Amino acid sequence: MELWHFLFSFLWSLYAASLVKGASLTTTISPNERLCFFSDVEKQGQKIGFYFAVQSGGSFDIDWEIKDPKHAVLLQGTRERQGDYVLTGNTIGEYSFCFINDMSTLTDKIVDFDISVESEPRRTAPAKAGQISDHTSALEESVFRLNGMLMNMKRMQKQHHTQENRGFDIVKSTQNQLFWYAVLESLAVIGMAIFQVYVLQTFFTKTGRRYKV
Repeated sequence: MELWHFLFSFLWSLYAASLVKGASLTTTISPNERLCFFSDVEKQGQKIGFYFAVQSGGSFDIDWEIKDPKHAVLLQGTRERQGDYVLTGNTIGEYSFCFINDMSTLTDKIVDFDISVESEPRRTAPAKAGQISDHTSALEESVFRLNGMLMNMKRMQKQHHTQENRGFDIVKSTQNQLFWYAVLESLAVIGMAIFQVYVLQTFFTKTGRRYKV
């Protein structure tokens, strides 16, 4: 009986996971570009999850907005580095998730984002049992608790990934600045050396006055 309860909880959790549709992507947004992605909501009341984080480029910020199938703006942000939002899809149809890089004229932005559409099933008892026993409810709570822990770990991994990419981008930018500073410094030293040689050569090669008899 305990094995049957465990199998029921496990299969129910698999069914709940199968109702989640998502896409985790990384994209590059060029200067003055508006890039949109789309996701369908098939049932009214489905939960829409939207996560993004700017990995590199400029000040690690981006403009964004979410529109419903009627082109009404549901959420938007300006110069944000990252965000994690959940909203309810009250309208069936295609939702748009757009990134706008208008504030940048030279720098590309690399953005890591995740769009998920989830339908939460209702808990129902098996046909033969009539009611879920206390033991089965405890197993289900354990499954949901583990699922929550896994989601938290996933979010922490995304945050560490973002921090690592931003740190690498800062280090790369600093290395480029140091390289060009060294090049300019070397050119300045060479220029000063040439100028000093020219001054000394001019000083010792002065010709005296010539008189015609």
